[in-house]
Amino acid sequence: MKSLPRWIYYRKTFRSKFQAGCIKAKLEDNWQAGYENGPLVEIKKLRTDKYIVRYTYDEQI
Repeated sequence: MKSLPRWIYYRKTFRSKFQAGCIKAKLEDNWQAGYENGPLVEIKKLRTDKYIVRYTYDEQI
């Protein structure tokens, strides 16, 4: 049985999707340079019309 991933939320919220996308790209880039599998990174829109970045590095995905 596959369990749900455990998400880690970036500590800031962003006013634009572009700002969140920059953080997403930076997170993905940092892992590509290393030896581990990269994280699954998502941008979620909050009800307050702000954006948050969350990621997981669970190897089960």
